[in-house]
Amino acid sequence: MSKPQSIQVLARHGKSFYWASYFLGSSLAFRAARLYEFCRFVDDIADGDLPNRQESLQEISHSLVDSVSSAQTSKIPELNDFLILAKEANIPLAAAHELLEGMLLDQKPVEFKTEIELLRYCHGVAGTVGLMMCRVLNCNHARADSFAIDLGIAMQLTNIARDVLEDGKMGRRYIPASWLKIDVSPIDIKNSKHYTHQPVSDSVDQLLTLAEKYYKSALVGIRLLPFRSRFSIAVALRIYRQIGIVLRRRKLAWWSGRVMVGKPEKFLLSIRSLGELIPLTVPEHDGKLHKHLKGLAGVSNDQT
Repeated sequence: MSKPQSIQVLARHGKSFYWASYFLGSSLAFRAARLYEFCRFVDDIADGDLPNRQESLQEISHSLVDSVSSAQTSKIPELNDFLILAKEANIPLAAAHELLEGMLLDQKPVEFKTEIELLRYCHGVAGTVGLMMCRVLNCNHARADSFAIDLGIAMQLTNIARDVLEDGKMGRRYIPASWLKIDVSPIDIKNSKHYTHQPVSDSVDQLLTLAEKYYKSALVGIRLLPFRSRFSIAVALRIYRQIGIVLRRRKLAWWSGRVMVGKPEKFLLSIRSLGELIPLTVPEHDGKLHKHLKGLAGVSNDQT
């Protein structure tokens, strides 16, 4: 029997998440794959080579709002499938709307100036996914939202660190100008001139250091998840975190192409994740991690 389309999409495009989904059980794995399929759908539009990417994303965004306000189905099948899932799992649609806003931001040349811009972007395209996934995995702890957002941000920071060269080729430099010792444009990164290697490598190191703060927070908050989901998300966290470790192992040579985490490492990281099943008291979330995210989906306005 062939696997459902959502699972096939996850297996083809999200290998780390697909590995982690083995530990969810078939029902939750399918729900998680359905969310991934929608996120992949909009991401493929945002990063594709179609001439009308921005218009397509705007149509999805408007259809999302219209479908909610009028309770009518959309003409976009992928959006309808997501809305069914959102109703089943009580997903906050504000998070989906912010995800699309983040994708729309990518349709123009990106050259962030500050860390604040970087973090708000990471929340938009990935913290929101953590927030939605929290619902998909039947987590009923209100405090879990903040930690789920942190995991999304950490993973996106890792993505940015891994994909510096690829993003440069698409006219994007997510590394804040305030971090760089020299002026480096996306074209400079694309051409991978020797003089850009060390300044950008130093910033990649800074990205991974910042990601680590959010990974540590997420690793604590994982214990608010239901037992089975907790192990799967811990596996996904450790495998994604390993991307940064491998990148550092390669001396942060961002110009050498994308790094991968091999199956033997994934297996060992999965075993290590068993430690997250030990029950521990989860402390209050560190509000400083969200001080620049006020007003965004799932973020408390009490952050300091």
